[in-house]
Amino acid sequence: MNKLSWLLFSVILLTSCKKTKSNCEYSESNASASPTERTYIENYLASNNFAAFQHTSGFYYNITNAGTSAKPSICSVIRVKYSGYLFNGTLFDSYTSSSGISFVLGQLIVGWQKGLPLIGSAGTIILYIPPSLGYGQIDRRDANGAIVIPANSYLKFVIELMDVQ
Repeated sequence: MNKLSWLLFSVILLTSCKKTKSNCEYSESNASASPTERTYIENYLASNNFAAFQHTSGFYYNITNAGTSAKPSICSVIRVKYSGYLFNGTLFDSYTSSSGISFVLGQLIVGWQKGLPLIGSAGTIILYIPPSLGYGQIDRRDANGAIVIPANSYLKFVIELMDVQ
């Protein structure tokens, strides 16, 4: 009986330590900017004397503070403060409250999904995102139906990554 009890205890112990499958429903995107989009951003950066690095997917970025600790993954809940601009300088959205706002990274545009893992918590990054990694050919409208982000817009985001969970 002791051997049977020990065997049962061992099986229960081993199965209770087994990792459970992740509930993450998001996966990494393989989207990439076209050469035309990359050139457009390069020209924008040059004409405005902005320094930025090109990501392999085709957006450009400037890390102003690398942050510390954990970097987000596609399924991370992130808390951010941000401002979003069209390349003509028009502010189309921002959330700058000291408490920040939370999202699951996988729910956001591809440019954010690929850009935010470049920094850690408390980091700050500027993203220059082409349409193919942003909202593409879709007009984004406000609650009144007015177009806030026209189709095929190039976007600039200034983002502070406050927390990663």
